[in-house]
Amino acid sequence: MGASAAFLAASGAKGAETPQPKIQGFDETNAGKVKTAAWTPFSDRKVKVGIAGYGVCKFGAQFGFQNHPNVEVVAATDLNPTACAELAKVTGTKKTYASCGEMYAKDREIEAVFIATDAPSHAKLCIEGMKRGLHVASAVPAVFGEEQLALADELLATVKSTGMIYALFETSAFRPECYAMREIYKVGGFGKLIYTEGEYYHYSAKPIASYNGWRVGLPPQYYPTHANAFYTCVTGGSFTSVTCLGMPSLLSDFQPGKNRYNNPFATEIALLRTSEDGMARMVKSRDVPGASGEKGRVYGQKGSFEARYSGQADISKVAQEKPPLPPGMPAGGHGGSHGYLTDDFIRAILLKQKPVCDVACALNTTVSGIYSHMSAMKDGETLKIPQFQL
Repeated sequence: MGASAAFLAASGAKGAETPQPKIQGFDETNAGKVKTAAWTPFSDRKVKVGIAGYGVCKFGAQFGFQNHPNVEVVAATDLNPTACAELAKVTGTKKTYASCGEMYAKDREIEAVFIATDAPSHAKLCIEGMKRGLHVASAVPAVFGEEQLALADELLATVKSTGMIYALFETSAFRPECYAMREIYKVGGFGKLIYTEGEYYHYSAKPIASYNGWRVGLPPQYYPTHANAFYTCVTGGSFTSVTCLGMPSLLSDFQPGKNRYNNPFATEIALLRTSEDGMARMVKSRDVPGASGEKGRVYGQKGSFEARYSGQADISKVAQEKPPLPPGMPAGGHGGSHGYLTDDFIRAILLKQKPVCDVACALNTTVSGIYSHMSAMKDGETLKIPQFQL
């Protein structure tokens, strides 16, 4: 049924005592402006959720499923038994499984699953979960690398054939700036976007620990979503073509023969044509000391948004503040996005509505990055990008 587990937790019996590294993004808990109104319950039902993956980022527990009033976490799994036990303890479940495959095969209680495993396993585990009759949410990216391009088509086809909810937990989608941009865009405040910028800087002299070392020498644009979302999760649109350039890195993991990807680049900068016939510049960089964060700007025919909106449209009635979360549910890291992604997924299940980053948005956000890396490896050759839609 496939392997699970994101990042290996600290090994050995003393793993829980080992100081955890500070990982960029998880400490960014400022959710921005949030409406002061009380949270309004929308259902009296609890969705029974299984969580796959914990590891060095503690990812399976970071999105607050265990705090949502419409969720009961009933199962946990990680390939590392110590991490699995800790995930179960933190999320309050008594049932644990040695792998995601075992959870799928044996657990008849779960209705939905959160896949917080290693990036190469996301697509396969999501497909298997939906075929098992489960709604699925996945950490980013949706698919991983050129070798998984066929899985992009299979993932889309599985959503269509099963009718299950699929959501990509793209954190930039609920960063305060991106949320405001999306609300303004919906009412025509920008018109068509002429130009968009998205940037994801994460300096890594040594990569974060990862299952089977998948992060070592990782092509930057295999993990593009935190930047690309400043277009796709604002407009719901896509990228149609790309030319991308990279610069050979000084970091040791990107030297010839030092990574499984034969990748020399730790920074790749893509210039993309958008589905509105506009342009976008999307950056993913791991080797620029002092640069950090996920940020974006949009420039449209009627207005723009850098730190705030400026333009011709009257947006005085547009609610740019995030709605409140349920009492006791933290907004979480990455710009206070974690809790909102979980709430969005649970609402999609119970209210039968589209999540913000559904399967089409997820694939348009992810696959464009894979093609960006392919372009960089061909010295900026312009490539057409496949399009995905429900």
